[in-house]
Amino acid sequence: MTEITLKIPDAKLTFFMELVKNLGFDFTIPVDAIPEEHKTIVRDRIKTAKKEDYISWEEARKQLKVK
Repeated sequence: MTEITLKIPDAKLTFFMELVKNLGFDFTIPVDAIPEEHKTIVRDRIKTAKKEDYISWEEARKQLKVK
């Protein structure tokens, strides 16, 4: 199997990823593709998360379908 590295403009990334999925290709997003600043934000959110703010996946799915 051949591996290819592509540089995709941010504005086209969503479209490209949908295309790749629809074509049935395997892909991985390298860990270093996530900026360290974003990782820090997520880690901070995890640390400050409160159990009472969580909702079940079923409830989250309902809220997403409504919007």
